[in-house]
Amino acid sequence: MWGGRTGALPRVLGWWPAGLLGRRPLSCNAPSLAGSSSPQCWNCGGPGGPIREDGFFCPQCRALQPPDPTRDHFSLMDCKRSFNVDTAKLQHRFQQLQRLVHPDFFGQRSQTEKDFSEKHSTLVNDAYKTLLAPLSRGLYLLKLHGIEIPEGTDYKMDNQFLMEIMDINEKLAEAESEAAINEFESVVRAKQKELTDNLSRAFEQDDFEKAKEILTKMRYFSNIEEKIKLKMVPL
Repeated sequence: MWGGRTGALPRVLGWWPAGLLGRRPLSCNAPSLAGSSSPQCWNCGGPGGPIREDGFFCPQCRALQPPDPTRDHFSLMDCKRSFNVDTAKLQHRFQQLQRLVHPDFFGQRSQTEKDFSEKHSTLVNDAYKTLLAPLSRGLYLLKLHGIEIPEGTDYKMDNQFLMEIMDINEKLAEAESEAAINEFESVVRAKQKELTDNLSRAFEQDDFEKAKEILTKMRYFSNIEEKIKLKMVPL
């Protein structure tokens, strides 16, 4: 959606603040936005004190504070660290955070706060995009458990699966009609849905090796999805 200063913040949010002091408090739990105590304020030098409203601003001078480097995407987006995420609530949280930290709201603030706003907004965008899609969410959740799948890793893929992927790729390359391409899209979508369901069960059982295998397969189908999109673009 919005990244950095690219364009004005869409009015679809239905709210445009007059200033920082008039910002609405978030509806989420404050502890998810910051720890039990905050470091000294860079602007007024005052202690962090108790968390107020959003946790992004100094409770004394209301200056925007730097991002917390220890916070993960789930904490930032006020989500339980789980593969199963309510995407409607995720989107709502995204909009709430952008109302607070989007650079469009800091045009008349200090350069320090402008810089912090850029960083906060980028982190919010990254967190939202990562948790929104099952593939990136699963990869991120694995990463939090100390497991990463480098790009290009086949991870013990069985020959039958690799032959299936090769067959789909070859037939897709030969497909010319819109109907044929749409058929491939339906097949791949169904495959991804099945894998996503299996991935959810693997995470529920803390079977990270199984999750790793499923995510690798989802990567293959994600690549096919990108090829389908290219085939659909008129030449």
